[in-house]
Amino acid sequence: MGAAPSTPRRGARPADVAEELIGMFVGEKSYPISSEFWKKLLELPHNFQWPQDRVDQACQIFLQNNYHTRHLSKILIHMVWSLQESLSTASGSPVHSKAINAAYISSVFLKYIIEYGKSGTFEELYLSLPEIDMEKDVLRTGQSIENFVMQGVLNFIGKSDARHSYALHHEVLNFVLVAMSTQLRSGPCPGPKDVHPFLDAAMCQDGDIATSIVRRLLLNFIDRSHMTFNSQYTIHSNGIQSGVLQRVGSAAANIVLLPYYTFNYLVSSNGEGSRSPLADISLHVLLVLVHYRTGVVPDELMVRNDADSESYLKQGSYIYDNPYSKALNNARDIEFDRADIEGNAPGESPVRLPFASLFDTFGLFLTDESAVLLLYSFVHGNFAFLEYMLVRTDLDILILPILETLYNASKRTPNQIYMLLIILLILSQDSSFNVSIHKLILPSVSWYEERLVHHTSLGSLMVLILIRTVKYNLSKLRDVYLHTNCLAILANMAPHMLRLSSYASQRLVSLFDMLSRKYTKLAELKNSKNLNVSTVQVGGGIIADDMSTDLHIYAEFLRIVLEILNAILTYALPQNPEVVYAIMHRQEVFQPFKSHPRFHELLENVFTVLDFFNSRMDMQQMNGEWSVERVLSVIIINCRSWRGEGMKIFTQLRFTYEQESHPEEFFIPYVWRLILGHSFAFNTDAINLFPVDIPPIDISDGEHAA
Repeated sequence: MGAAPSTPRRGARPADVAEELIGMFVGEKSYPISSEFWKKLLELPHNFQWPQDRVDQACQIFLQNNYHTRHLSKILIHMVWSLQESLSTASGSPVHSKAINAAYISSVFLKYIIEYGKSGTFEELYLSLPEIDMEKDVLRTGQSIENFVMQGVLNFIGKSDARHSYALHHEVLNFVLVAMSTQLRSGPCPGPKDVHPFLDAAMCQDGDIATSIVRRLLLNFIDRSHMTFNSQYTIHSNGIQSGVLQRVGSAAANIVLLPYYTFNYLVSSNGEGSRSPLADISLHVLLVLVHYRTGVVPDELMVRNDADSESYLKQGSYIYDNPYSKALNNARDIEFDRADIEGNAPGESPVRLPFASLFDTFGLFLTDESAVLLLYSFVHGNFAFLEYMLVRTDLDILILPILETLYNASKRTPNQIYMLLIILLILSQDSSFNVSIHKLILPSVSWYEERLVHHTSLGSLMVLILIRTVKYNLSKLRDVYLHTNCLAILANMAPHMLRLSSYASQRLVSLFDMLSRKYTKLAELKNSKNLNVSTVQVGGGIIADDMSTDLHIYAEFLRIVLEILNAILTYALPQNPEVVYAIMHRQEVFQPFKSHPRFHELLENVFTVLDFFNSRMDMQQMNGEWSVERVLSVIIINCRSWRGEGMKIFTQLRFTYEQESHPEEFFIPYVWRLILGHSFAFNTDAINLFPVDIPPIDISDGEHAA
């Protein structure tokens, strides 16, 4: 292959011409950027394929020769030129076909160098041109290859309409994802000496480009366009992987066909017809861009040791501004007509999106973990979208899928559960949200299997699911932060609970009972003089040798649950007769803690309520046994005369979400785990961003309620 002739033979078969041209591209001879060779390479015939071993061989030879030929830089420049030309030509033209080929070939060989290059700084990319090519004024003075490439690629994505150039748009986004995959070679904590040529070049683009990119990627996510199968495309199998989409209109797709560059999920085995490859890859590119952070250390510090550099970085200083994160956070509803948007620089227009369509899209695709992360990014960073959500009267569109996913927690990753709880926590910080969900009545909830749930409020269902998540966490995950977030949401909701259902009220009291029994068991074990084992079994879980910490944690959990009950009884008792009934029905579970030094103060109000309603029950003249309906009717009648006399007013618990000072340490590995788990393969031996032989990262090291 390396000894290929300098020019294709006349009259040769198309397959032989393709073989020779690829051989010339990866071989030892360097072709000037203005050579006709590049035109021929990008106009290859459309009916030639290589097996995987030939592709690997070509990539290995290319890696060896790129130092001399600089062919990677040259094909990247030709790709940008083709993209610039395609902006003014119709879809399906030879120009588009040439651009697709350039993007595809670039992706294959760039990815191989990133995966198998030996240097941690990706020197094997050799992103420069020989002097003879520099004389062609390809680059502006002082402009790097990576800056030129990312500017051209991002400009194309931002300006083109993906619906009219689906294949090209997808191929270019795939190239961007490959170019940013240098992150997989770095450690989990961004350091001042990390090298990400293309990502850093993307961060240096001006605000207008960032705005156009974020807008286009979000519109792709919303529109969810699908491939139009016409004369240019056909489904076939290559014998290695079924359901591969062969591009008849793209030579490169057939010549260097790799398993990880396929549209195999267009023929999904699970029948998810609504999946859109373009929407998925747009979402992944957006998440990488938005969550990227890189540290910068002053020149005077760079001459000192790495520990000093890292300490500066850990203090939160010298972090590059991220224009894509800023653009997402400043996005506004397309219906919003104000010309002057606060927080945007003069002359800089915000991203304008149809918030209604974005809201509906989230409601449909929250089973996709990447969509959950995007929703988190909006809820946490974009106040305009959060405000839009809170004024919607149909919050069930979004909240029901969240609750259903939490209900099926055993089928989801811990990270997905955690991100959904954070979203609910942020929403619960707003009192109008807490009021609205209790006014929204659901006719039925088909996926709730424990019992029939009819004509219940969204708020009551949310209480049920949160309590269920707490119990699941105690038995399976045993994650303190996740547990705290569930209780924090309930605490934020408590003062605004309205007509909580009978079932939800019962589960709330049973939550106290469950936690109290675990607390009592731990206290007994701790005080036992005969405890001589290093670990003991409690409730099916392992309690560590030092039980003081566990005892303290359960005490805090119990206090929060008591605070929740106090808030309901203090601020919303007349509207919650079922809560009163549930407390009266299980009043014996509170008795052991009535004089407990850590809980007695919080239980005073509970027993004040019990005394009031028990006395009213005793005053009733009743023949025969009390029925549930009769007891409840007495409670409802006396709720009207309840004045809260003797109740002790506590400061309301209000939990807010606080993101860690270095969120990139959680989000960058998390984003790439999602990408690798979807449709992108990478040499696992080269991944340093996270361990590849253990389950996903521990979410307890991420964000939490405060």
